Amino acid sequence: MLFRVLIGIAAFSFASAPLIAQSGTPANQPPEHTQPFPNLGAGQTREEVAESIAQSPQLDRGFAAAEMLEDRRRLTRSLESLQAQRPGTIDAYVVTIALDSDPVFAREAREAGRVLSRRYDGAGRTLVLAGPDGTRDDLARGSIESLLVSLAHIAEVMDQEEDVLVLYTTSHGNKLGLAYHYGDSGYGILSPQRLKDAMENLGIKRRILVISACFSGVFVPAMAGPDTAILTAAASERNSFGCEPQNDWTFYGDAMINRAMRQPQPLSEVARSANRMVAGWETQRRLLASLPQSAFGSNVAAWLPQLEARMPQTATNPVGRPAIGE
Repeated sequence: MLFRVLIGIAAFSFASAPLIAQSGTPANQPPEHTQPFPNLGAGQTREEVAESIAQSPQLDRGFAAAEMLEDRRRLTRSLESLQAQRPGTIDAYVVTIALDSDPVFAREAREAGRVLSRRYDGAGRTLVLAGPDGTRDDLARGSIESLLVSLAHIAEVMDQEEDVLVLYTTSHGNKLGLAYHYGDSGYGILSPQRLKDAMENLGIKRRILVISACFSGVFVPAMAGPDTAILTAAASERNSFGCEPQNDWTFYGDAMINRAMRQPQPLSEVARSANRMVAGWETQRRLLASLPQSAFGSNVAAWLPQLEARMPQTATNPVGRPAIGE
């Protein structure tokens, strides 16, 4: 998922291919990116830009008041519907989020919610944040703010010594983090440091993090820890692929979620299987290898097998159009 970032001495700008105009967009259709990403670092030095972006700024402009209210109501309903944890049971709280309005991400986040909820016994404890995917517009949108608010709520209802956060993010990315980009109205960067600080401040210790974006390996050093399993679509210096808006899946989402996660196999084997698939597709297309990353903390083996012991022992079939023709 190539997402270009241009950082000059006093500039930070993004370029993105156009989609559909946001004003007058038909129901259930995602808003298009028609304007360049705003300059978030005008008048700043390179160091000042990096420091500012590390705090994960979010800029929203032009959203109608009624639209903002409806999105807030959707998020509130979704959070209030999450069930409390079960004492003595390692519960998984599943969050999947599309941070970009390109519909491939919404489609991927929606199906990822279903797959991960089934795999990790997350019924009643699953939250999907995604904009319209071309057929539906019934969820709270993915944004930096909605993700952080959701994590704060989950931290209150989970048992932080027992339960597990399962987070799947899908979006464009760059070497500073994940891009929040909703049509011509929402912009921001979720940095590894901001996500790390949020989880540490909230006390969310046990974590399965799957991050699908270009350069997503930048999250590994910040997020790795004794109780964290982190899997990323690419190394910190590499692109990932398949994020064309018309797709149902990115390469990594198809391999990781749509195929490997549907199999009754341990997460370590899931990672190896998905990585092999992605490598094969990239070789077939003669693309520079994305080099997906994975890191399992030293304490993960103490609780992950207990969680995966409840995993369904029957596989499900992939859905949607494959990321690469078969």
